[in-house]
Amino acid sequence: MVIRVYIASSSGSVLVKKTQQAIVGFLESNRISFEEVDITSMEDERQWMYRNIPQEKHPEKGNPLPPQIFNDQEYCGDYEDFFLSKENNTVFSFLGLNSHPSVKPFP
Repeated sequence: MVIRVYIASSSGSVLVKKTQQAIVGFLESNRISFEEVDITSMEDERQWMYRNIPQEKHPEKGNPLPPQIFNDQEYCGDYEDFFLSKENNTVFSFLGLNSHPSVKPFP
């Protein structure tokens, strides 16, 4: 299983940048393996993301904005979903992970 975080590296929106950074920072600090997918440079990945986000998560106008999170090809959610799972201490189940990955101690 690969956690994939769809981001936009050249977004002009401060909100998009902050939410992307919050997700990536959390995953890195908790040593959760993930892959960033930059939709600004990969048109096929951007279209795949749009097609695989459930219709009820699409805005009335336009397309869903990054960050969007997938576990392999299964949609996990957007930043709001991630934030709620973090607040409820359910991030691992939100990401479709069984438990916290083993962490190596620092030397």
